[in-house]
Amino acid sequence: MSAVTAARTAPPRARVSFARVLHSEWIKLWSVRSTGFTMGLAAILMVAIGAVACFVFDPAGKAPAEAGTDGVSLATNGAMLAQLCFGVLGVIFSAGEYGNGMIRSTMSAVPRRTPVLWAKALVFAVASLLVAGVTVMGTFLLGAAALDGTAFGLSLSDDGVLRALAGTMAYLALVGVIGVALGFLLRSVAGGVAVIAGVVFVIDSLTFILPASVADAVIPYLPGHAGRAMMALHGDGDVLSPGAGAAVLTAWAFAALATGAVRLTRSDV
Repeated sequence: MSAVTAARTAPPRARVSFARVLHSEWIKLWSVRSTGFTMGLAAILMVAIGAVACFVFDPAGKAPAEAGTDGVSLATNGAMLAQLCFGVLGVIFSAGEYGNGMIRSTMSAVPRRTPVLWAKALVFAVASLLVAGVTVMGTFLLGAAALDGTAFGLSLSDDGVLRALAGTMAYLALVGVIGVALGFLLRSVAGGVAVIAGVVFVIDSLTFILPASVADAVIPYLPGHAGRAMMALHGDGDVLSPGAGAAVLTAWAFAALATGAVRLTRSDV
């Protein structure tokens, strides 16, 4: 067979499209054990902590305004720990390829590089929203049953409940996306996990070293505080509105992804 005939009969090379990259990253995400384990752990933490908080809460002699809490915040207590699971898994999803060397094969298949970052972020956001959605809704319904008949009992039809639950789901997903971005930026699972833990737990606690006037202006725009504003059922004059909190945390996520994209395109893999 001549070279010309062989070239004509060879199957055409599949074009690299964003849809194909998305499909590839979706397969990667669900083909490793860490995904099911970590997502499952996040769900267990959410349900267990939320259920315990609702079932052991004693509403006697208290009103929601006096207690400073409500049925949504009680049911979503576990989000403070579950967010770390989503963030850590996001780091593993991206930085893990640098650890096992798979990133070279990935970038050989997708030479433009940045589609890989955006595909990973989108795939992880969708997967996180699916898992968080089922978990948050289930936890709330369980908590609502525990608080039924009290002043703290809420239903999905009550004002602001669906918005607060959706904010909790979005918060968990955005923390995971920030983890994906940190994985590309730091290229180290250990380093990325340390930073995401600092982002969700440590930074807020360090603001005490700032002058009060500076702290009051900075604290509402930190990722943790912006996330809590997204999850809140009722607004608070000391924090951002839920919409503003969502905008701030989304800006943090895009800034992290943009920084990761710069590192990805300008450094060797």
